[in-house]
Amino acid sequence: MKIKAAVYRESNRPLAIEDIDVADPGPEEVLVKTVACGVCHSDLHTLHGKIGTPMPSVLGHEPAGRVVAVGARVRNVAVGDHVIACTSLFCGSCAQCVQGRPHLCIDRGACARGADEMPRLSRGGELIHPFVDLGGFAEAMLLHHRAVVKIDKDIPLDRAALVGCAVTTGVGAALNTAQVTPGSSVVVFGAGGVGISIIQGARIAGAGQIIAVDMLDAKLASAKKFGATDTLNPAGIDVVKTLKKMTKGGADFAFEAVGVPKLLEQAFYCLAPRGTAVLVGAIPMGETVSINPAHFFQEKRIFGCMMGSNRFTLDAPRYLEFYRQGRLDLDGMVSRHTPLDQVNDAFRAMEAGEVTRTVLMFE
Repeated sequence: MKIKAAVYRESNRPLAIEDIDVADPGPEEVLVKTVACGVCHSDLHTLHGKIGTPMPSVLGHEPAGRVVAVGARVRNVAVGDHVIACTSLFCGSCAQCVQGRPHLCIDRGACARGADEMPRLSRGGELIHPFVDLGGFAEAMLLHHRAVVKIDKDIPLDRAALVGCAVTTGVGAALNTAQVTPGSSVVVFGAGGVGISIIQGARIAGAGQIIAVDMLDAKLASAKKFGATDTLNPAGIDVVKTLKKMTKGGADFAFEAVGVPKLLEQAFYCLAPRGTAVLVGAIPMGETVSINPAHFFQEKRIFGCMMGSNRFTLDAPRYLEFYRQGRLDLDGMVSRHTPLDQVNDAFRAMEAGEVTRTVLMFE
């Protein structure tokens, strides 16, 4: 099957729209016609070479679509189903999986094709890698069945796509990883798609104060619409001192949603005693964080967060139910729709801070 896809072949160069081949589904695989795919900062970091991935590859990891074919052993979805996909593949049998932490699976390779099998994606015999086992910037995706979750057909697929990454990561960071408590004070560094999702998760959890921190005033204004009670532009001020004053002694929870070491340090230092800082953003490999160890005597903590500590098959339907109930705003997160051939402009708009989320549309 031939499809069009945005292929990443060289760092810091625009993606090229190419015709590539998709293999037929194996026994545990699902062929999905892509309808929508969000454009995430992790795609941008990869494009700039800050996140390593094999080349050539098809980027995109926040997709939704319709099932068009399934393998013989697939039972969780059927042809015609609407699905969303997530990169949190899991083997189901490693120590992390059986302890209820499939997002930390240590054998996701069990969901890949073997070296002796035809690759899922190719072009004239050349192997094309699906980014994080998804490859959503394409007209179709061939996925392991554990990468997809069936959703109700009344949910718009451009909204549902966001649950594949931004919402699962951000809302999950608040509800699952940090376990934000009612009445607590929360600081979120970065008001992009993931940061907005963290803000919404903190609001759903019942936080009493939610402070959004961002360099762009337009993003701060947007953060207010999603549940931020206060905002802070850090330009020219002592950020930690200001946040300590705003929270009357320090935040209970602080989230770094950008991927900048300095911001994680500020998130840690703005905490109250026994506060929790959570790294959600993708800090590039090789970067380091410097922390004064004396602060640990105040029993502060730093948590890592992998995809919102998700159990995707359980969390995704729950987040979509929040959307139905009006508790989770997905409509407002979609700033722009664009076709596949304008994917590079979507990256430009992201870097310019013009959007919360651009969604590529294939219909």
